[in-house]
Amino acid sequence: MGIADRIAREELSALEAQGLLRSLETQTSAPGAEIALPGGERLINFSSNDYLGLAAHPAVGEALSRAAARWGSGASASRLVCGDFVPHHELENALARFESGEAAVLFGSGYAANCGLLPAFVGRDQDVILSDALNHASLVDGCRLSRARVEVYSHCDPEALADSLRRARVSGARRILVATDTVFSMDGDVAPLREIAALCEREGAILAVDEAHATGVLGPRGAGLAAELGLESSVDLRMGTLSKAVGVFGAYVVCSRACRELLVNRARSLVFSTALPPAIAEAALVALALLSGAEGEARRARLRRSIDRLASGMRKLGLSASGATPIFPVVLGAPEEALRAAAMLRAKGLYVRPIRPPTVPAGSSRLRIALSAAHDDEHIDRLLAALREL
Repeated sequence: MGIADRIAREELSALEAQGLLRSLETQTSAPGAEIALPGGERLINFSSNDYLGLAAHPAVGEALSRAAARWGSGASASRLVCGDFVPHHELENALARFESGEAAVLFGSGYAANCGLLPAFVGRDQDVILSDALNHASLVDGCRLSRARVEVYSHCDPEALADSLRRARVSGARRILVATDTVFSMDGDVAPLREIAALCEREGAILAVDEAHATGVLGPRGAGLAAELGLESSVDLRMGTLSKAVGVFGAYVVCSRACRELLVNRARSLVFSTALPPAIAEAALVALALLSGAEGEARRARLRRSIDRLASGMRKLGLSASGATPIFPVVLGAPEEALRAAAMLRAKGLYVRPIRPPTVPAGSSRLRIALSAAHDDEHIDRLLAALREL
């Protein structure tokens, strides 16, 4: 074996000793509220980001099949070479209308979008990014790739952000960009976006938000937190994913037409990546129509009822539960505690994955419970009964 293999074994041993070793676990069924694993094990799934239960929707699957027959299985090149297809533009136009924006541009994933987005607008020439302390890793890595000076402000703290903005302005920053999730993926809490937008407008800062866990769930038609608060025109750059509540794959940024063209020219994760398959874009169009129409409203209402039911039940157990979003963290502390709790729930037929560093800060390992419109009252009650025993 070579040097790389030896290093890998050493690193894996160190992760295992810390309770941080992870492994893949293959599903043998389609996504849903109940899933199957190898060996015939069937579990109620409380770990998925399929918030509206659209990932296995028959209409979306049929659209994907029809589109693949017409457009093939891949795009064959980046958008700027020969990977630009009609479905890409149809989906971008639909996304811009969905979020009441001027334009939209597609990316291969939310991670790719954030890593391409920030460096396109700020760089080394005295630019500053102000980033929430609990932002998603993709925003963190986008900050790093930009090579701008990065200052992390206290989580969801407008006063701390105001102080950071003043320091950045006094320091002579050429450009200032504020980056924040709108719904934080591991805590389920919501950014104080109205206050953040007002601060950015006052200080002349660019505002970039990650709506990945808000898209489809919050706002009119599921258009996200910015739409819920009427801040569409106050947020410069809105990133959303197609892989969570939309139930397909890929991501997008809604922005002005000029910002779209800049991203097409400068976002390296777009310029140097093969485009999203056009068949995926057509399937996403169907999913978006479902999400923003009457069926989407019905699914959001069902999801809201499940959120309220779980939040009420958890509070009765003495557990913290804001109920603002479908994400419910149960913070346990040490990695071993999260592993043990997840194993206990699994023994009761519940699939709740343990979340450990570096996904969350040291000392905050947890269970991350995520609800879907596909869950029913019996699912919620079984979870609450297991949490009571836990």
